[in-house]
Amino acid sequence: MESTTSTGQVIDIEKGIKVIGLMSGTSLDGLDICYVNFRYDRKGNDGAGKWHYEIIKAEDEGYPQELKDKLGNAQNMNALEYALLHSDYGIYLGERVKAFMERNDATPHIIASHGQTVFHQPSIRFTSQIGSGAGIAAETGVDCVCDFRTTDVALYGQGAPLVPIGDRNLFSDYDYCLNMGGFSNISSESIAVGEDGRKIATRVAYDISPVNYVLNHYTRTIGLEYDKDGAMARKGTLCGELLDKLNSLEFYSMTGPKSLGREWVESDVLPLIDSFDLSLEDKLATFCEHVAVQISKHIKGGKVLLTGGGALNKYLVERMQAAAPQCQYFVPDKQTVNFKEALIFAFLGALYIADMPNCMSSVTGARYNCIGGALYKAGGTAK
Repeated sequence: MESTTSTGQVIDIEKGIKVIGLMSGTSLDGLDICYVNFRYDRKGNDGAGKWHYEIIKAEDEGYPQELKDKLGNAQNMNALEYALLHSDYGIYLGERVKAFMERNDATPHIIASHGQTVFHQPSIRFTSQIGSGAGIAAETGVDCVCDFRTTDVALYGQGAPLVPIGDRNLFSDYDYCLNMGGFSNISSESIAVGEDGRKIATRVAYDISPVNYVLNHYTRTIGLEYDKDGAMARKGTLCGELLDKLNSLEFYSMTGPKSLGREWVESDVLPLIDSFDLSLEDKLATFCEHVAVQISKHIKGGKVLLTGGGALNKYLVERMQAAAPQCQYFVPDKQTVNFKEALIFAFLGALYIADMPNCMSSVTGARYNCIGGALYKAGGTAK
């Protein structure tokens, strides 16, 4: 299968497609840039097509404080301020990617950008990720795919999580893939038996709970971006009453496809924690226990791939293991831990170019699988 970019590059996914994936999470800890080569083997090992990947280079960088403040306050902006931030942030992303390309002699066929989620309310068919794809394409001279969630949400899906299609195609050796960034989300294969007796595998995935969005919120009150290794949480004392109230929040009793956004955290979770007169260490310890308890409810056993910033929180992982002794957590190499989401958004871009679905209705609850994303053509090479 071949296609051509606006700069004249011919893409054959069987020979390889080079993609730069961009990821910026709700925790606002910075920008992840992951340069990946994907290759599609039409035969695979079992007669079905199989994707292979190689991370060529990956880097992360923090945001300037002024930009971080704007992104953190985007939900409160007026329409003009919001539109300007969308444009300015896209240009900023393009500038950072262009610098990355020059440093690393990178020549991607396409850029795939997650953007920064500001609003996410799928119950009213609404989601918004800012970071103009036009700005990225203009600054880099490379076609850009972005806005991956909105089509799924328009199809009555949750628009999240999107990572499970990468879990299925790139990390199939694990029983579960658990990512812990701003929020924790999990994916696994659910096996059913059809009327003809054949086994049918369906990917199931959903958000479990907030993680770093809450933990980092509290560490920032003392000027720290995060609790390194969970050292402060380890010093804290568990508040049983707060833990019980957190575990009793309505979201955790909901069934079916569901996803989380910052709105719920800010309206339900943070006010509940702040209603208790606790030290910072006690808040962190109690919330880590809450995360561990919630995750333990969704793992029956087996091998669990653990990625995202939360995987580096040693205290949190210890509490998770204590809450779910039936499973084996595997923390992979640091590059995979830190860049798995950027890697998979690069993969979503590769699927978009290959004209293959990159949003799974079995995960999001949408009417059907779809090809999510909007393509912005660079229209020429950058000068």
